[in-house]
Amino acid sequence: MQTQSPQADSVDVETGPDLSSPEAAAIIAEQNDRFRKAATQFEAAKDVSKGKIVMTRGVADQSPDFQLELMRKLVTFDAFDKDCDPYDWHEMGVLDVAGETVWFKIDLYDADYGYGAEDPTDPDKTRRVLTLLFPSEY
Repeated sequence: MQTQSPQADSVDVETGPDLSSPEAAAIIAEQNDRFRKAATQFEAAKDVSKGKIVMTRGVADQSPDFQLELMRKLVTFDAFDKDCDPYDWHEMGVLDVAGETVWFKIDLYDADYGYGAEDPTDPDKTRRVLTLLFPSEY
């Protein structure tokens, strides 16, 4: 005979946490901000989720000065609004670099980067991929 713990009925294994809740959004936004702001640190930053930064060919083909300015603007960005951040996750932003518009997007994956994160609020099980791209490359 199997027994269930009192908490078993309160957790829906199929759907996971309620990611539309303001609490989940605040956790995800904080983790995304720490990850983005640590982009120019060359050592593992404390309390920063694991992940990668990638860029499209168009961004990679820009000058080193352009890329340096892009990274400076990326780590200091804080102009999140409902147009670029409708879920309050701080996962997307629009930057102006040397007169060019550059987008950044943070996607949340499982630890093997194979699927979407089952619980994006859990930094031990979530990997971030921050992509830098020109709108024309979308």
